Amino acid sequence: MRFQLIDEQQALRAAVRDVVGRFLSAGPSWLVAARGGAAKGHSPAPLVDRGLWSALGELGVFSLRLPEAEGGAGLGLPEAVLVFEELGWALVPGPLVATHLAAGVVPGAATGEAVVAAADGSLVEWLDEADVVMPGAEGAVAMRSVDPLTPVHRVPAPARVEPVAVLLTAAEQLGTAGRVCGLAVQHARTREQFGQPIGAFQAVKHLCAQSLVRVEVARAAVYAAAVTGDAVDIAAARLLADEAAVRGARDCLQVHGGMGFTWESEVHLHLKRAWVRARRGGGGTESEELLAADLAGSAS
Repeated sequence: MRFQLIDEQQALRAAVRDVVGRFLSAGPSWLVAARGGAAKGHSPAPLVDRGLWSALGELGVFSLRLPEAEGGAGLGLPEAVLVFEELGWALVPGPLVATHLAAGVVPGAATGEAVVAAADGSLVEWLDEADVVMPGAEGAVAMRSVDPLTPVHRVPAPARVEPVAVLLTAAEQLGTAGRVCGLAVQHARTREQFGQPIGAFQAVKHLCAQSLVRVEVARAAVYAAAVTGDAVDIAAARLLADEAAVRGARDCLQVHGGMGFTWESEVHLHLKRAWVRARRGGGGTESEELLAADLAGSAS
């Protein structure tokens, strides 16, 4: 299947990157908070950047798939995937998927005036920061999160996960995978050892090349699943995107060496975010079982 983005889709993706880029260039508040907490020897209080949240709402990120008659853009899953890929690329924190799915249901969600949290499988992210918590998060217990910018709670009864939520998580993972691949290549070109860029060494070349292959395979799967909307296609895309994000971030950290763990670097935050996303509902064993059942049915 050959994918070619139309002009409107390219413009949408560019608009999201522009809006997010303006906040990043000014110094993202969530990264400042993370560094401040680390300097004091403890995790920082999580922070949803309300200014960015409102800007995303004004841009139509949350109302993207709402009908025009309801104030939305009337677009589909392919456009939503492009948007969430950009948000993952930029490491934007907050319950983006939950708020997007709540548009048209929760007042203020579509415009970015409300931050909405929801149970996703056995986890709820950003529970204490949310203005509205969807049903299913009752009895949630706080857990220590590996990502200092994504607080999580565990719910006693895992909630059913919509295929759209699984796909949008895959899109975020795809964005992370693309970002860390680019960071690894950039560092390999500029960092020198023994009088030459480290990218000249075969081991580093292999890490970067393998990362790129995983990104492109995952991208094809995620885009295809956005077109078909099929649950099995979404499961396959999620598995590939999780692998591309987690392994890509680990390899990027390997390329950067010790400096990748410092608070001046965003590399370790991408890895931690990818780990947390991979624990959301619809990934791992759940997607594997869905694929296995489909294959078994086809064989019989």
